[in-house]
Amino acid sequence: MRVKRGNVARQKKKKVFKRTKGFRGAGKKLFKASANVRVIKAGVKAYRDRRKKKAEFRALWIQRLSAALAGLGLSYSKFIGGLKKANIQLDRKILADLAVADSAAFAQIAERARG
Repeated sequence: MRVKRGNVARQKKKKVFKRTKGFRGAGKKLFKASANVRVIKAGVKAYRDRRKKKAEFRALWIQRLSAALAGLGLSYSKFIGGLKKANIQLDRKILADLAVADSAAFAQIAERARG
């Protein structure tokens, strides 16, 4: 007796086509040729970029800190070294937010880091 897998195949395709929403051309319509491959590649890129995003934000925070510290006559590396010596445990995200939102408080932290 032969195996009839019409229902299984249809469910598998529906699952893939549900994820191709917003794709263009064959990547949305043709299962064998493109849609399946595009969904797999999209997943790989999403996984990779979730990790890449963390590095990009860290770089942005460091740039913001460097810009704020330039006005205070302090380099980024000396500032971070000073924070460690002064035992100030604020991460770069919080420091960058302070530099943008509350420059007076950031200047006080920079003075303590200059020590």
